[in-house]
Amino acid sequence: MSIATSDRDLPPPIAQGTRNRDSSGKPGWIEKTISGIAGNVERAVFTEHHARLDAFLQRVDPRAKLGMFLVFVLAASLTSSYLVLVALYAITLGAAIASRIPTSFFVKRVWLGIPLFAGIVVIPSIFFIPGPRLFEIAIGPLVIAPSINGILGAILLVMRVGVSVSLAVLLVMTTPWADILKSLRALRVPQVFVLILSMTYRYIFLFLHTVNGLFLARKSRIVARTSGAEQRRWIGGTMGALMSRSFKMSNDVYAAMLARGFTGEMRTYSAYRMTRGDWALFLGSIALVVAIVGAERLWPR
Repeated sequence: MSIATSDRDLPPPIAQGTRNRDSSGKPGWIEKTISGIAGNVERAVFTEHHARLDAFLQRVDPRAKLGMFLVFVLAASLTSSYLVLVALYAITLGAAIASRIPTSFFVKRVWLGIPLFAGIVVIPSIFFIPGPRLFEIAIGPLVIAPSINGILGAILLVMRVGVSVSLAVLLVMTTPWADILKSLRALRVPQVFVLILSMTYRYIFLFLHTVNGLFLARKSRIVARTSGAEQRRWIGGTMGALMSRSFKMSNDVYAAMLARGFTGEMRTYSAYRMTRGDWALFLGSIALVVAIVGAERLWPR
């Protein structure tokens, strides 16, 4: 099977293309796609920038941070108290501020998507969980009657997801990706899993750059509007060419790794050593979580 190895193997540019802007003056789908790709790359670079700062969590050993993350996520998953979840989120937000993470960026990155996705999952349970009803609306044979217990359970689920995602975002924004992968190995995560994560993270930016180049090349050749069928044909051909490139690159990279003595074990130049401060912070976080969750019995749900 032949694999696309050069620009000649890409689908030929269509003679006509979409305009940069439609008749209403709004950006077309090409501009939106390019801006989305560029935005993803910029956000990744922005995150790495904060991971290199000299701040609170950035100074902590990555293994201690990963352990703290797991402890707090476990506490958020096990608790059924709203006050405990609020306390855990307050601690997370305070740690983000102490780590010089922009508060608005941190909050928006979590809470703009969680209510949408978590809410879609939990909305049906509001109407099927037994218990007293908040109200009842009859629309013909259909009766809409949300349960109070269902609403409280939905709020609890959204809060759990919000705290867990906030912790994950904080971990990624304060720790370089290579350090996170090495910390996973310290927890005895299988080597093949860490290797796949590492290669995916490394080459996803390369393919984002490739896709960006393809869209820019098409944009530079457009002179008029095209039909929907022509646009779909170009997109399908481009997706196939990109997939062929990815298969070929994976084979080339693996062959290059074998030629350089790769035996399946990842090696890094960074050497870590847990200090007394790291141990104190890790054990202190465990004690704090145990105290907060233990205090749950003293407060009504």
